[in-house]
Amino acid sequence: MNSDNPTEQISFNLVAICVFGMTISSLVAPLLNISSTVPILVIFAVVVGATVDNFVFGSTAATLIVDAIAGTDPAYRQRIIHHEAGHFLVAYLLGIPITGYTLSAWESIAQGMSSQGGTIFAPPQTDIATQIKQYCTVCMAGIAAEKLVYDRSQGGNEDRQKLRSILFLAGKQQQEIVTQENLAALTAKTLIQTNWAAYEALVIAMGKRTSVNDCCDTIEALTISEVSKF
Repeated sequence: MNSDNPTEQISFNLVAICVFGMTISSLVAPLLNISSTVPILVIFAVVVGATVDNFVFGSTAATLIVDAIAGTDPAYRQRIIHHEAGHFLVAYLLGIPITGYTLSAWESIAQGMSSQGGTIFAPPQTDIATQIKQYCTVCMAGIAAEKLVYDRSQGGNEDRQKLRSILFLAGKQQQEIVTQENLAALTAKTLIQTNWAAYEALVIAMGKRTSVNDCCDTIEALTISEVSKF
């Protein structure tokens, strides 16, 4: 099974390795005078632990493990930075207050989020309809940024789900949700393209873990256009 998400692919590989390892252990155990039930008990414990983590803790442990492994790849980290810079830039251009950002699962979970990275916002001072449009655009900004830089997005499934949940709770029908998602993606892409110099500078700044205020100053110095109203 192919996956566009590198963390999902690593998860599949880990499961395969565990199964293979336990199978070999069950064959080798008798030669080492170890009960053949030991590998079975280990497999059972792993399955139970993974199930509890998935349904009770929202796959927190799995996310941390996978992120720690994937994080050893500089390309993976760069992709996360580019993704989060898209969220950050578009939120700033739309006038949404930004209070922080994270670039790893450890940081995100400490902030109460479940993803490998995240941008944290304060509630904008606008009407509900405008807030929905703004948040939808910000949700799609990470995906838009990845597509502009890498030609396709490997992350963003959680962003899409958030957008669809927001629109569903707002009473939108399926076709309206699809239309709004496409519009939000186009708006985000246009904002990033128009302010490409600011985006590239922001990627560098976030890669250095620059403060939110300094990141905002970086954007402000290179901003060409911003959209505060729809």
